Amino acid sequence: MKKENVAEADKTSIQVIERMTSLLDALARYPDPVSLKELANATALHPSTAHRILNDMVLKRLVDRAEPGTYRLGMRLLELGNIVKSRLNVREAALEFMRTLHRKTHQTINLSVRQSDEIVYIDRAFSERSGMQVVRAIGGRAPLHLTSTGKLFLSVDDPKAVRSYATRTGLSGHNKNSITDLSKLERELSLVRARGYARDNEELELGVRCMAAGIRDDSGKLIAGLSISAPADRLQEEWLEDLISTANQISEVLGYVPQ
Repeated sequence: MKKENVAEADKTSIQVIERMTSLLDALARYPDPVSLKELANATALHPSTAHRILNDMVLKRLVDRAEPGTYRLGMRLLELGNIVKSRLNVREAALEFMRTLHRKTHQTINLSVRQSDEIVYIDRAFSERSGMQVVRAIGGRAPLHLTSTGKLFLSVDDPKAVRSYATRTGLSGHNKNSITDLSKLERELSLVRARGYARDNEELELGVRCMAAGIRDDSGKLIAGLSISAPADRLQEEWLEDLISTANQISEVLGYVPQ
């Protein structure tokens, strides 16, 4: 594809996003369903253009068609908003607890959430004196099956979902310790469910071991994982109790009541 064609395609994509945003902003200003004519006027879009974009957003549940010819914001926006809210809340709730755990262990403390087939690191408490290079920075990603927090999330999936994950990802590994076999992963997840915590024994990075405990919201849903990362020969088993206790304290701040 020629450079000018690529540039034109990029310009068109940006224009569509801008038009979608203007329509969402316009819908947000109206408490009741809005007609196509009103939306076209409010956004200075041609009615046919507005209609085409609105139809695409209806298919993606970003917009609901209240009745023929009228539109309102869709439930998908509420779902996405709740996800963002839960992540912001868990980060705020966890920060001081993470610092306390770091001061006690002098190792890296990670807060991670699931995003599709990966975990995303959203916060971290560490010091340069921990003796371990921090490989995954805040915003970094890693496969679920290679990380302790990722295993927590896979452990709450049903067997069919785990098999689908294995098919999608191929269970690719990073080194000789990585779990790349489905039956071995399933056995590992059974251990996670039985123990209530998860481990990464140099499966993501050679020389680095991790253990993770889950953080739950007021509905009991697993929303994040709290993990300790340390050089393989320095990870201490007595930290596990502190880790689980800290994760439970964060969960309680978020409204979780253990059964």
